[in-house]
Amino acid sequence: MVSRIISGAVVGIAGYEVMVEVDLSRGIPSFTIVGLPNAAVRESRERVTAAIKNSGFDFPLKRVTVNLAPADIRKEGGAFDLPIAVGILLASGQLSGEKTEGAVYLGELALDGRLKPVRGVLPVVWDARKRGARSVILPRGNYREAAVVAGMMLAPCRNLQEVVEVLSGERPTVTAPGPGTPSPREYELDYSQVIGQETAKRAMEVAAAGRHHLLMVGPPGSGKSMLANRFPTIIPPFQEEEAIENARILSVTGGLNGGDIDFQPPFRSPHHSASDAGLVGGGRKISPGEITLAHKGVLFLDELSEFRRNVLETLRQPIENGSIDISRANSSVSYPADFQLLAAMNPCPCGYYGTRAGRCRCTPHQVSRYLSRISGPIIDRIPIHIEVLPVNQLLFEKKVQKRQRSSEIRKRVMKACEIQRERYRKLNGITRNSEATISMLDEICSLEPEASSLLAAAQKKLRFSARSRKNILQVARTVADLEGSGPVLSRHVAEAVQYRPIRFGESGH
Repeated sequence: MVSRIISGAVVGIAGYEVMVEVDLSRGIPSFTIVGLPNAAVRESRERVTAAIKNSGFDFPLKRVTVNLAPADIRKEGGAFDLPIAVGILLASGQLSGEKTEGAVYLGELALDGRLKPVRGVLPVVWDARKRGARSVILPRGNYREAAVVAGMMLAPCRNLQEVVEVLSGERPTVTAPGPGTPSPREYELDYSQVIGQETAKRAMEVAAAGRHHLLMVGPPGSGKSMLANRFPTIIPPFQEEEAIENARILSVTGGLNGGDIDFQPPFRSPHHSASDAGLVGGGRKISPGEITLAHKGVLFLDELSEFRRNVLETLRQPIENGSIDISRANSSVSYPADFQLLAAMNPCPCGYYGTRAGRCRCTPHQVSRYLSRISGPIIDRIPIHIEVLPVNQLLFEKKVQKRQRSSEIRKRVMKACEIQRERYRKLNGITRNSEATISMLDEICSLEPEASSLLAAAQKKLRFSARSRKNILQVARTVADLEGSGPVLSRHVAEAVQYRPIRFGESGH
């Protein structure tokens, strides 16, 4: 007899259907799995055999052949244990074929028949709903993760015996409720804790509102990391679609703890010793890198100039395209990587070049060599540049009655974001000014004559590139949105122009 059971697997962060075919034939008892299984899948023979016996069923003493189709895609992980076991029970006549139709099966089996949670359940369930699957039978430990897919019929089970009870009608399925509503988050960090640096805080507000990349340059102790670590307190929470997309990435990597969906955008801060595979993804077994884990969130690169140059150069394509294509000899995977880059660096090896303290002892050659670690194309892709100088000591002595809280900044940011969502509502996939193309900017950036003249004069004097001009218009549009202004005025363009790449050391070296 031949039985066919539907399961699923993941390529990148997308689920796809896997047909598990089980054939029982006469001959010397054996158990063979074909269809490009890796070691973890091949070892399922021992797990499935023991689980069937220890659950009170009979394992057929025949030649057992399992085929995982499509055969040209490599299969990995233990999620095929359950569909293989159900296929064997069906082929041996211990289950009815009618009861198994239209369902998708996922789960790793312990030797005693218990079901263990597996990675990548959310993308598989998402794909199953699109294909019109009737239900999904999965480990109880994966229920909360799968329940994000609203309306899907789920059967969370503890062991193989409960799976059989579901198929016999003794145990009901439940309807997935969806992701639910986000709860307000409390933060220990707040921008009111930062003394001074009002210009930097303003730049952070503009960057958060338009989702623009930002680079901070300044000496040690000036507050660059302090400012960056408080950036999550002013960015708006995810919309439901964004939260689910981020959850699919975490599901593949095993980072979806307990299956709870987080509506707070991710904030990733890899160490400067990270490799190119760690940053953009890859490795022997291709897996997502930090830029994918920061999808729709923030990637903070502290000590930017300490990253290896070849590692930073891998960011060019993702910054521009919002995705990363990883090609290897035996496979090719595309991962989403639409992140907001937040970076901080010192102006020279010792860190004090250009400061009023005058403590820098670096030679011009050392400074030039140090700054050359960041290539021009990377710098040109970052629209907001700010110089963070040491805080005046007098500010620590003054008793400031009130400093602006993150909640106040966040309200203005969310209002500007709502304006942008309404503006781009008819354009699929675009929600922020940083995503607007040149043709869109011609329509949404109605420059007043004075603003247009200012931009033309700035381009002539500063000689910035076409990409820089686009970035300036995007930032100017965001500044106008924060103000609630329809047209882009000269003061909005002036603020955007001042964020262009700074000339290190102008403040006094």
